[in-house]
Amino acid sequence: MTWQEAETAFDEADFVVLPCGATEQHSTHLPTSVDSIRAENLTAELAAAAPEHDLNLLVLPVLPYGYSEHHINYAGTISLGADTYQEIIIDVGRSVQRHGATRFLVANFHGGNIEPHKLALDRLQRDHGLDSYYAHWTDFARDQLEARFGTEWGHAGEYETSVIEHYRPDLVRGDRKTPQTKKNRYEVRQYAHFDDLTVEGGLGDPTQSDPEFLEDVIEATTDRILTHLRSELE
Repeated sequence: MTWQEAETAFDEADFVVLPCGATEQHSTHLPTSVDSIRAENLTAELAAAAPEHDLNLLVLPVLPYGYSEHHINYAGTISLGADTYQEIIIDVGRSVQRHGATRFLVANFHGGNIEPHKLALDRLQRDHGLDSYYAHWTDFARDQLEARFGTEWGHAGEYETSVIEHYRPDLVRGDRKTPQTKKNRYEVRQYAHFDDLTVEGGLGDPTQSDPEFLEDVIEATTDRILTHLRSELE
C-alpha cells in the first residue's frame, strides 16, 4: 500500500494484525523459515475468512525474527534478545496506534515468542491504552492435532512438517524425514538449549506428516480464532 491507502485501511480495520514468526533450525528436513512461512500463510487465511465473520483484518508484514535463543547452537538460527524483542513489539504497537488502530492482534507462530509477547501486550494496554489481543495459533488447533498425532508432535515434527508440505512442499527435504532422536525428557529441570533434548533438532516423527489432514485443521482453526475475535469484539 501507499501511505494514503494505508491511512484508509487503518481507519477501516477492526484489527491490525502482526504475524510473528522466527528464523531458527527445524531439524534436518525443514528450512529455518518454517515459523515465518506459517505466520504468513495462516494469517492470510484469517484475513481471507474474516469477512464471513463480519470482520476486517489489516495484516502487517511478517516479523521474521523472534526469541530463539534455545535454538542458537544450530546454524542458521537468528535470535533477538528477549528485552529487544519485547521492545520491538511495543514499538510496532505504538506505531499502528499512531495511525489510528484501536485493536492490535499479535498472531504468533513460535513458542519462544510467547513470554516476550505477553509482557509487551501488557505494557501496550496499561501504558499506552491500546486494546490488545493475542492468538498463539497452535493453541487453537491443539485438540485436533493431539487427536491425530498424539502428544509428541512438537518442534519440526508431524504438525510443522505437514504445514510446510501443504504450503511449500518444495522446501521439504523428504529424503531427510526421520523419527527424531530424543536425548532427554525433563519434567522439572529447565533445559538450556534445544540440543539438550534432541539430536537432529526436532521432536516427534515427521514421517507421519499428513498435509491433507492439515487442510481441515487450518479451516477449523481459522474459524475458531475468528469466532473468538468476533465474540470478544462484541
